[in-house]
Amino acid sequence: MVHLTISCLFILLSVIENNAGVIETTTKLQGYSTKYDNYDVQKILDSTRLVRRYVDCLMDRLPCPPEGKFLKDIIPDAISNKCGRCNEKQKKQAGIILSHLLLKERELFLDLCSKYDPTGEARKANGIDEDYDEDYED
Repeated sequence: MVHLTISCLFILLSVIENNAGVIETTTKLQGYSTKYDNYDVQKILDSTRLVRRYVDCLMDRLPCPPEGKFLKDIIPDAISNKCGRCNEKQKKQAGIILSHLLLKERELFLDLCSKYDPTGEARKANGIDEDYDEDYED
């Protein structure tokens, strides 16, 4: 399930072009900054207002807070390298966020898809169909 939800991150945002400048060097691979790795994503997901605020940021409807801008800036590269530069904590956070959006905030998920995967090509390529939430409900 975690692998599938991480794949959904790439699906949601697969059309964004690569944006450099937010990558820092780690061991052999370049990794994303760990500045927000300890951010409590569950606290955000527990607030409908905050979830909508971040989606509005990703959709360019409202200005982004610093951590939202950071996310928006790294997503293109994360998509292009299949999160190869993400550390384990970042992958886990992406999985938590995507699970929440797919299963509890379906409208917001579809809103993001309308911008970042308007033809549904990326979702289809990754086996995500329109009734995804019905297939994986608790």
